Amino acid sequence: MQPGFWDDRKGAEQLFTQLNGLKDTYQPWKELITAIDEMEDLIELYSGEPDNEDEQNQIDAQILSLEKQYGELKLTTLLDGKFDKNDCFLTIHAGTGGNEASDWANMLLRMYLRYCENAGFKSQVLDLLEDEGGIKSATIRVSGPYAYGYLKGEAGVHRLVRISPFDSQKRRHTSFTSVYASPVVDDTIEIDLKPEDYRLDTYRAGGAGGQHVNKTDSAVRITHYESGIVVQCQNERSQLMNKDVAFKMLKSRLYEYYRQKKEAEHQKDAIEKKEITWGSQIRSYVFQPYTMVKDHRTNTSVGNIQGVMDGQIEPFIESYLQWAQEEE
Repeated sequence: MQPGFWDDRKGAEQLFTQLNGLKDTYQPWKELITAIDEMEDLIELYSGEPDNEDEQNQIDAQILSLEKQYGELKLTTLLDGKFDKNDCFLTIHAGTGGNEASDWANMLLRMYLRYCENAGFKSQVLDLLEDEGGIKSATIRVSGPYAYGYLKGEAGVHRLVRISPFDSQKRRHTSFTSVYASPVVDDTIEIDLKPEDYRLDTYRAGGAGGQHVNKTDSAVRITHYESGIVVQCQNERSQLMNKDVAFKMLKSRLYEYYRQKKEAEHQKDAIEKKEITWGSQIRSYVFQPYTMVKDHRTNTSVGNIQGVMDGQIEPFIESYLQWAQEEE
């Protein structure tokens, strides 16, 4: 109601975004406390009654539900980074190894898309470079509360060990794929980007043939000279839209790049893309001779590898967030 508040509409909208973020943090805790108080009253009410198995089972179920809610809310207290609440750009690159590596990259893309579906996040594939065995690279935007906070620990090299379906002799193969995570930064973050700092190329986006074939150079690729970062977008409807998204991706990556450069003395806090090779992997996915997924930072392991590939990666996300806080 302050006079002149709405004169700066952009500033007012930013303030409302900040206010809604605070409400989203506070309100769930308030509701949980109210539910716990009600549960205490319910337990006290039935404490003097004769044992009733149905009522006991109902109370036990509600207590387990409250415990689950508490665990989820407690996890969000670990998401206190500057951009943990933001959306996330997730980029996947296949390592060397031909069809085997491309298939592994495609498996990881599916895993993250399934995770987004399970977690209630919105996912949008912004760029997809297909290969004979799968994909060479892909970039997806994950949108939802704390998307970057949850997915930032996925950055690094992921190692696959399995009997390759592309090997006629059924030998065991090891493949590597790198994942890069960066927050979607808003316009309030200043990134000094001059025309001479980058090269912008347009090309014809891939797609179906026939009447649906793309006849214009609508896809956009931007190469940043100093950092060597390359981003591209081809899935929007026009070159202008692809260009806008590509610049957002570039600014997001550059923010992480300059942050890491500035804080080189704190490398343990940086989310960096390591060399796609032996010894740099953050997680191993073993299909043969046994089945197990193990995170090498936290030593968290899961035997249900199919569940993990179906997007059930919450144990790794939770353990990483706890580990990262302890490392600070």
